[in-house]
Amino acid sequence: MEAAGQRPFAPPRFRLSPTVADSKRLNDVSGPVIVIAGSGMATGGRVLHHLERRLPDPGTTVLFVGYQASGTRGRALKDGAKTVRIFGKEIPVAATVLSTDALSAHADRDEILRWLKGFRKAPAMTYAVHGEPEAAAALVQTITRTLGWPARVARDGERIDV
Repeated sequence: MEAAGQRPFAPPRFRLSPTVADSKRLNDVSGPVIVIAGSGMATGGRVLHHLERRLPDPGTTVLFVGYQASGTRGRALKDGAKTVRIFGKEIPVAATVLSTDALSAHADRDEILRWLKGFRKAPAMTYAVHGEPEAAAALVQTITRTLGWPARVARDGERIDV
């Protein structure tokens, strides 16, 4: 499509903001704007400047396209928080907050099992190191039951020699 002069993912008014200063300048733009930012569960980074500026605006929609872990600002927003603390200030939330899991880059249980089944030899131990505690425990149970491998949830801060 690029050869035909069409750029479906970079329309004519599309602008990159490679520096922090460029990103902060987006907050001076009035009227409709789409900001695509890595949220990191809204725990840090450039997205915080955009959230601070746009959350109080009822015309704003915040769309989370990734998982928002319990205890994070992103999860609080997803769960309907009326205010969030950003840069030491309570920011009112008048924006609409939506989320979708359709764009996740994480493998689900079945994808993980399919990958593990490709091993020629079972590892000495399989560790679940990501996700909510209940989900990690369920994955460990599934690995043990389905593959017969030793598996457990790694403890927070645990070091493992490989």
